[in-house]
Amino acid sequence: MNNDNERRRFTRIPFDAECELHSPSGSAVVKLIDISLRGTLVESETDLPIGVGDMAHLHLYLANDILIDIPAILTHSEPPYYGFTAEEMDIDSITHLRRLVELNLGDESLLERELEQLIDADL
Repeated sequence: MNNDNERRRFTRIPFDAECELHSPSGSAVVKLIDISLRGTLVESETDLPIGVGDMAHLHLYLANDILIDIPAILTHSEPPYYGFTAEEMDIDSITHLRRLVELNLGDESLLERELEQLIDADL
């Protein structure tokens, strides 16, 4: 097992959806590959106007006009794939993200464990 897998404590949920990336350098439509409570992996057909360490917002739109706004930092870039670590979210976005993860995990105990790890990581 490599170090990335050993350090990963959050289940990555495969989620095929378009989302928008907004950064000070510009905006782009990207494809969401997977999502967790701690970050996202997206794919872009074009190079993104952002570098590793830069801040951006990912906007994921769900049914019924629900917006999950994920402030994030680009942590790795291997075009066409870009990995982001989520920063502190507003209450509505984290509530919707929590519900999305809960529905896809199918096990409330796994969700509770991940929430505990998220809280511990932020302390």
